[in-house]
Amino acid sequence: MQILSKPMGVFQTNCYIVFLPKGEIIIDPGVDAADWVKSKVATPLAILNTHGHFDHVWSNHKLQESLKTVLYAPKKDAFMLQNDTFGYGMDSSVPDVEVDGDQKFEIGGEIVEFLHFPGHSPGCSVIRIADTIFSGDFIFKNSIGRTDFPHGSSEDMKKSILKFLEFKEDLKIYPGHGGSTSVKAEQKNLPYWLEYL
Repeated sequence: MQILSKPMGVFQTNCYIVFLPKGEIIIDPGVDAADWVKSKVATPLAILNTHGHFDHVWSNHKLQESLKTVLYAPKKDAFMLQNDTFGYGMDSSVPDVEVDGDQKFEIGGEIVEFLHFPGHSPGCSVIRIADTIFSGDFIFKNSIGRTDFPHGSSEDMKKSILKFLEFKEDLKIYPGHGGSTSVKAEQKNLPYWLEYL
């Protein structure tokens, strides 16, 4: 499974393209991601959002229109896609599939699993494809997502961290910002963040 990534916009939000035998999955197309994505994909299978913050969903609308593909986004964050919550002038987008909590889908012959880890936002999720997790703004290398934005929750983040600490497999993690890491590496850091919260 080949993965391309490019940091987008002033917040350097990682946009990912996952290449599967039957086509490509686009994850978190942020600010000005549309042209880059369109230059790389030949058979787009789906657009996936880890959560609803503008820097992860900015190019949803343009890609939905130009690629004619399906958009999956967490149900509890769908309102953020449709409303320019932070006032940056983002185009509205509407998910074709609203993901409700933990759900699995078959996309291009591959199982794609959304795992719900609220705290950074109500619908904040990680996306698992094969042995790889795309963690959005839930977990970064040596850090976690902020909970002080509108609709964030420190209490939800604590519960999500406890849930993640129970994860048994050591999978590769590609976060929404910064470099890659792994489940086991971040599980070592999480007790500190529980104390911090």
